Amino acid sequence: MTIYRNDYLELINKNDHVYIKTFKEGFELKSFDSITRLYPRIKLTNFSALKNALANPTETPVEVGTWLPPFLLEVSRDKMSAMITLYELISDDIIPVIETALKKERIVFGLLDVDYTQLPIGKAQLIAVGKHPVRGDDAVVTYLEIPERKPVIREDGRADYFEMNFIYEIKQGAWLGEKIPPTEGEDGTDVHGNKLPALHGLDAPLLYDAKSAYEVEEDGKIVLRSRLDGAVEHTQGIVGVSSHLTINGDIGFNTGNIDFDGSVTITGTVSPGFSVIATGDIAIESLDGVSGAIKIASREGDIYIRGGIFGLGRTEVEAGNNVFVKHVNDARIHAENEIHIGFYSMGSDLNAHAIFVNPTKGKIIGGKANAKSSIEAGFVGNTHERRTEVSIEAVNKEELMHTIQEKAGELKELQVQIEQIEVQVKRLAPLLNTLNQKQVAAYEELKAALRSQMERAMHLDREVKIAMSELRHAGNEEIHIAREAFPGTIIKIGSKSKALTQPTNGRFKIEFGDLNV
Repeated sequence: MTIYRNDYLELINKNDHVYIKTFKEGFELKSFDSITRLYPRIKLTNFSALKNALANPTETPVEVGTWLPPFLLEVSRDKMSAMITLYELISDDIIPVIETALKKERIVFGLLDVDYTQLPIGKAQLIAVGKHPVRGDDAVVTYLEIPERKPVIREDGRADYFEMNFIYEIKQGAWLGEKIPPTEGEDGTDVHGNKLPALHGLDAPLLYDAKSAYEVEEDGKIVLRSRLDGAVEHTQGIVGVSSHLTINGDIGFNTGNIDFDGSVTITGTVSPGFSVIATGDIAIESLDGVSGAIKIASREGDIYIRGGIFGLGRTEVEAGNNVFVKHVNDARIHAENEIHIGFYSMGSDLNAHAIFVNPTKGKIIGGKANAKSSIEAGFVGNTHERRTEVSIEAVNKEELMHTIQEKAGELKELQVQIEQIEVQVKRLAPLLNTLNQKQVAAYEELKAALRSQMERAMHLDREVKIAMSELRHAGNEEIHIAREAFPGTIIKIGSKSKALTQPTNGRFKIEFGDLNV
């Protein structure tokens, strides 16, 4: 079939292949563009053959291109869009042909309202758009906020240790937190009508002590409530309620020594020769402080002594977290995290991750203060040049890295176990109403195991992060003496130390391998 003919050439369509016959020279190559514009269905595929045929007339047809269909439908690789390209002007009778072609190519979803008669020739136009799946919302976990346990610094720079609201008491059934469960998301559809499953939102566990708290579904939320009256605790990211023992008065001959699984509030003091040991927090409210007690220890929580400590050389205070005290004389204090002292430490042995003595008027006089990361005080030593040692341990990077690797390995194994249990729990959850009593019990055991593993994973993750933080800050340890360090003071960081022979102050650290004192 002849497509086009003039005095110089003839274009022929044979089985959708375009051939050229040339009769004489003189038809310029650039003039051929006017023919392709007139017949956009011509697609040149052999430019050199066309050029040669125009320069050397031949009666034998030479293939130079293809004859495109009236229109072309194309679907994107991800099947989320379809395009149409017109190669000739559309007439009303070809629109049903296009619609038939759409069905044949299974382009059935997301069709746009397109006026085919207005589409430009030779330019691809969007005619269908799929619907992308929408990922579900992640679970949102909220816990009861407890006021931060740090003394308020008044305008005069002094720390107020008298109003700390140290123990946060609640009643049985009280709200401890809640989880808005993840949503399933919204499925998508490609242009062929195929369903595209949406990703569910990520779940997150409510981390709590199952002995003192429980979860219940309320208004589409998983609500965490207290099983008992007691004191709220956040231990390594896990919320719980400890039993709360209140002693109205002193610890002494009337009470004997106290060893309690929970938190303890003592409105009086701890008499000489007596001890208080608790799993949770300990608050000693007497303004007279503690004098001559043997031991005050919290295995997992904080210790708050509103007055102060007169240790008489025998009192030991140990906390699994922080210690807050007004002042300390002749005692030993150990805290896994921080020690906060309002006025002074005299002749005492302090050991913690970080030690803070009021930088305006707080004093460390005599004894030792040893930390892992930082020490801050207003004054160290005194005018009588009493020997006072403030030191920071050097981190052994090799040992710390080994610890991190061990814990990270254990955490990885735990995560695999958690994923396996989660799969079992999710498989059984939809069938819960059809399970017998024994199967329901097994399901609850699975959930308990999952919670236990998640709690352990949270502990490990926290330990790894703390160790990583120590590793990052290794070499940045600092002793800050804001007002004055007197002669007789020994400042030590790692293996570097300096005994002062004249007053000084400042921020002391290792610089260029030496102590900058």
